[in-house]
Parts: sequence; C-alpha cells; structure tokens
Amino acid sequence: MTAQWERLFQNEGIWQGSFTRLSPAGDVLEDIPSIVSLEALNQGETMRQIVRKLPVNQDPEEQVYEYRSLGKGVLFFENGAFSQGSIQWGPFSEFGAELGLIWGDRRLRLVQIFGKDNQLAQLTLIREARANSNAPERPPLTVADLLGTWQGEAITLYPDLRPDDTYETRLIIEQSDRNQLTQTLQMGKRPQIVQSTGCVQGSQIQFEPSTQVLCLPDGATATGPTSISTNTPLFLEVGWLLEPGLRQRMIRYYDERGAWSSLTLVTERRDG
Repeated sequence: MTAQWERLFQNEGIWQGSFTRLSPAGDVLEDIPSIVSLEALNQGETMRQIVRKLPVNQDPEEQVYEYRSLGKGVLFFENGAFSQGSIQWGPFSEFGAELGLIWGDRRLRLVQIFGKDNQLAQLTLIREARANSNAPERPPLTVADLLGTWQGEAITLYPDLRPDDTYETRLIIEQSDRNQLTQTLQMGKRPQIVQSTGCVQGSQIQFEPSTQVLCLPDGATATGPTSISTNTPLFLEVGWLLEPGLRQRMIRYYDERGAWSSLTLVTERRDG
C-alpha cells in the first residue's frame, strides 16, 4: 500500500455539510445539504465513497464510487488534505480542480471550474463536519481577517512523486486605504519577493491582470484567475482561517504550457 493511498484514509468517516454553488463573483446561487461517507473495504484495498445530496423539496440524489487506486490528477498530504483535478489545461476544453483541507473534525473543499471559453464558470464551496462531532463552522471571512504578517511552513508535492520540498514562507498583507491592498510574498527554497496590489471591492480583491480573491463563508478564500491565457502560468488556491491568527492555504500550480506542476500546502501564523 503506497503512502499516497494511506493518506486517503485520513478522510474516512461520515461528513455532514452542504454544497454551496457560487457565481464567479462569489454570490451564493444555491446551497444543498449533503452527507458524504468514505468507508474502507477489503482490508483497506478499496475505498467506497457515497455522496448524498438532499435538495429542499426535491428527491435526494445519491452517487456511489469505489476506488482501488488514485488517479494521476490527485495528490494527498500526510494529514489527509488533497487536491484532484485536471492535469493539463488547453484552450477550448473544460478545466478545473478541487482543493480540500481537513482540520480536526471539519473539512473545507473548493471546486473551481472553467468553461471552454477559458473563463471562470462556477465555484462550489463544500463545508463539512464529522457526524456527531458538533465541530463549529467559522465565521464568514472579511478582508480585515487577512491583514498582517504571516509566517508559514510549506510543503510541496509533485505529480511525478519526486521528493517533497519543505521551506518557510512570509506573507505581508497591508491595506493602504479603503479600496487598495498590497501583498508581499516570499516562498521557496530560494525565496523571491513577489509584490502585487489589489483593489478591494466589498468581499472581493481584484489583482491585475485577472486574478481575484473571494472572501467566503466558514473563513474561506477562493483565489485564482477569472480567465486563463495561453503561455502563462496559473494557480488555483483555497485558504481557510482556522482560528484568528492561524491559516492554511493550498495552491495547485500549472506551468506556462498548462501542465500541472506541483501542489503546495502552507500553514501560517500571524505575528502579534
């Protein structure tokens, strides 16, 4: 049994929550209660996943999946956090990925989907707690929750399963006025400083040329492009404010050819 397969079992159990469909601007379109169960079978050789959606005033929907191996588009971290999705972006094709974080008895998952026109088409935020755990949901995130200096530790996994990389990170987010925010990021074994300025519009932060950050329920953020350009690297990110001053981010990177290149999990704490 491979280490990647074993990490899947950190998600075993019954998870109660909802699938919240969002517009590309972060507006809630619908919220469907859900129960997701993951059960190991055959001495751990098989994982059965049952997804039950319970839309109001409609018949329940149920999908059953059984896995004996992991696909090429999925990677798991040691704590059970994972991402699955497209391994290659290309023009005129649908593209997207799911990024899932797990902390104690709660999970937070984000699905970002792009249409054949290369535009962000839909977001789905999935908020879940283990059955009978009574683990509370976090408050909706605000821009103010993100401000400060964040010191972090990152681990990067690679689709070709080369050795993991670990390194320190530093993220400074400052709001110079009501409508403008500056972000300075250092990460990597040979850290480079990347600075960007965004425009704050309510619960959205818009960065040039086409990257946005959406502040969402349960302390979540969704970050990524609103449109994808050829010959340009891109990334999809989910963030989760676990408690004031403690945050996780997962970033799925694609290179300039559109190929999935790496997956990074950052755990960061705010100074002060």
